[in-house]
Amino acid sequence: MHRRGMAWSLLAPSVVIAAPAPSFAVDYLTTEQALAEAFPEAQTFELRAVSLSPEQLGLLRQRLGEPVRKASWTARIARKDSTALGVLVVDEVIGKSERITYAVGINKNGAIRSVEILSYRESHGQEVRLPAWRRQFAGKTAASPLRVGEDIANISGATLSCSHVTAGVRQIVAVVEALREAGELE
Repeated sequence: MHRRGMAWSLLAPSVVIAAPAPSFAVDYLTTEQALAEAFPEAQTFELRAVSLSPEQLGLLRQRLGEPVRKASWTARIARKDSTALGVLVVDEVIGKSERITYAVGINKNGAIRSVEILSYRESHGQEVRLPAWRRQFAGKTAASPLRVGEDIANISGATLSCSHVTAGVRQIVAVVEALREAGELE
């Protein structure tokens, strides 16, 4: 009997070690749904791969005070008839330790139309998905500070998510502005 009890006591720790970690990932919207939210009047969406030149990257670094995270982006240009309405860019940032996938819809004049959280994988901070928090971005442009504590409010308990999504949006708006100035998003 003693042996049998000992065998069970040796197995128990391995069962605990093998238990999977809890998962908090939630998918809220697809890219197609985010496009429909940002540009409900659009008839078509043109997928376009765009890249920033070294000169554009340098100028953006000066404007933003930080390097742009990547040189190549995928944009979806919303059109009604043949007229461009704006662009939607999907990106990811790290919240505290997990990825947050979000989309930014920007009018043809460079103003943010919408920010949508597509997927949230953190255990805390999902309040960045609240409409009131995301609406703060509407109308902001590359000339706006787009910084938590300046023109974007923080959410207690979601500080890193707020800061990182805001920084990501700031970069996307600046990148889209640079690409618009170069005539690459018409």
